[in-house]
Amino acid sequence: MIEITVYRNQNNLYTGFDCIGHAGYANAGEDVVCAGVSALVINTINSIGNLTEEAFSIDTDEESGQIVFRLEKPSEHDSFLLIQSMTLGLQEIMNQYGNEFITLDFEEV
Repeated sequence: MIEITVYRNQNNLYTGFDCIGHAGYANAGEDVVCAGVSALVINTINSIGNLTEEAFSIDTDEESGQIVFRLEKPSEHDSFLLIQSMTLGLQEIMNQYGNEFITLDFEEV
């Protein structure tokens, strides 16, 4: 299962997210849930890095599927929209394929 936790502060601004695990929907290379989640998460990180001026840190572990993404300060307009778009896409994947393959949680930090 892929577990995603999105972090927001008390002002409802994003501060980062964690993603870990493998969906297990199908065999490696054929898992559309894993591919969809990976595309959304990686595109969001690349978009924030290339389309905004916001500083962030990222830590990854390919074997576990872990991605730890943290903004250095709470999200500004552009990164807020990019992360919001990612969460909408992740919610749709979860709605379509079920929460036995992907979970999406939000935590206040």
